[in-house]
Amino acid sequence: MTSKERSGAVYGGIEAGGTKWVCAIGTGPDDVRAEMRFATTAPDETIARAVAFFRDYQRTEVLAAIGVGSFGPVDLALHSPTYGFITSTPKSGWMNTDVVGGLQKAFAIPIAFDTDVNAAALAEYRWGAAQGCDIAIYMTIGTGIGGGAVVNNSLLHGLLHPEMGHMRLPHDMERDPFPGACPFHGDCLEGLASGPALAQRWGQPAEQLPADHPAWPLQAHYLALALVNLICILSPQRIVLGGGVMDQPQLIGLVQREVQQTLNGYIRALAILDDIARYIVTPGLGNRAGVLGAIALAARAISV
Repeated sequence: MTSKERSGAVYGGIEAGGTKWVCAIGTGPDDVRAEMRFATTAPDETIARAVAFFRDYQRTEVLAAIGVGSFGPVDLALHSPTYGFITSTPKSGWMNTDVVGGLQKAFAIPIAFDTDVNAAALAEYRWGAAQGCDIAIYMTIGTGIGGGAVVNNSLLHGLLHPEMGHMRLPHDMERDPFPGACPFHGDCLEGLASGPALAQRWGQPAEQLPADHPAWPLQAHYLALALVNLICILSPQRIVLGGGVMDQPQLIGLVQREVQQTLNGYIRALAILDDIARYIVTPGLGNRAGVLGAIALAARAISV
């Protein structure tokens, strides 16, 4: 617990995903007192279900704050008129949705807001696979691709927030003639390596592709290209790869080896040269990183 967190406080967390929302109440991995998952439908209906969940809990105990880790893009600029909004998302019906405003109307407590991947990065940094690191990256590879970073105990923001899933990669059209699935950029990382991209390229969902399918070496190639960019730019001490596509057990090893080959000995760090299996890892918190990160966001919103 940091100096800005209130001892004994209980927090709400929302992992606001494009497919489902996960709401939870507690203080951390060992103290989750209530949890609910439901499909992401229309914005008003989805936010109302979250409000009802927390209101039901507040009949017996008061929450100190609620944290939200949301799919995006989102507006994180506190003085912006659209702070707390999901902005230019391709998800139908969700463009320009005021998530924070919808919650603030129901609860007179702080509402912390960040990207879903920044929230997951914070959770892994605090309780999971990135503990003890000064700089760590969390990436999710699923319906979309996104990444968050913790740098010296702070989440990386800036002009907007990191959009690691939309970096441009070398695309060998002879090896992979698939044009890409991103509605904004075509063959960016998300357009080439997300779950929908895999399904479109190979004609079946990723989870149905066998372990020896040629999809996986190609997938590892694209992920490695992206990770090498991030290694050279941010110099993270650990990279955590989550999301449904990473549920393929053979994929993490393929990515680790492809990163080593792509770097070709240039980064002379023992973590990469001799201990890559502990450098690029799957989440220590499993599929709970997002909602636990939202709880961690809520805790950070409380001042002494």
